[in-house]
Amino acid sequence: MFDNGKGKVTVYNMGMDTTRMLPASTFKIVNSLIALQTGIAPDEHMKIKWDGVTRPVKAWNKTMDMAEAFKVSNVPYFQEIARRIGKDTMHHWIDSLAYGNKNTDGPIDSFWLNNHLKISPDEQLGLVKKLYFDQLPFQKRVQQIVRNMMLQEDNTLYKLSYKTGWGTDEEKNNIGWVVGWIEENNHVYFFVTVVKSANKDIDMQNVRLDITKDILKQYGFFEGKK
Repeated sequence: MFDNGKGKVTVYNMGMDTTRMLPASTFKIVNSLIALQTGIAPDEHMKIKWDGVTRPVKAWNKTMDMAEAFKVSNVPYFQEIARRIGKDTMHHWIDSLAYGNKNTDGPIDSFWLNNHLKISPDEQLGLVKKLYFDQLPFQKRVQQIVRNMMLQEDNTLYKLSYKTGWGTDEEKNNIGWVVGWIEENNHVYFFVTVVKSANKDIDMQNVRLDITKDILKQYGFFEGKK
């Protein structure tokens, strides 16, 4: 966690904080930024037609726009986005961002899922902090669109923005991510949660968010008093 007002960093498990792992669907943040910046996607309303292939996640089995695909973490949608961006353009932007190990080897539509591209929690925190403050090398409009897509909860007490990710590493461990920020009383706090588990039956979809929200609650968030 990073308290932007006080400049205070809180880390649990320093070893994991600097260990690079596959970004999985947290890469949709960067994939979206590049697509919007290059005009591959004119805006978040760009629809991609469902290819008719029925997938295990029912929410993916329809035509949708980028904003919805981001919310339901539609992998096929963003794989198509990556194919349209192309290898050279993708690599250029990942280099420009100094994103993790910058490795885009393998198919253009899966390098962030197959353990080629890797990033540490510390690097993820730096990325979302720059995104929040319009400090990435993209147009402000582009960064604003992606911030809007990351907004998950918005009420009178707080705003909670994040992107999740879930994949498996080379040893078949489940890697679950939540990266984003919470805003209360005009203060912003950035956070990155990464959960690594050898349990193949782990309910990662809920575990990663439960851990994140429990920690935020312990630090006094969600009551509008921070």
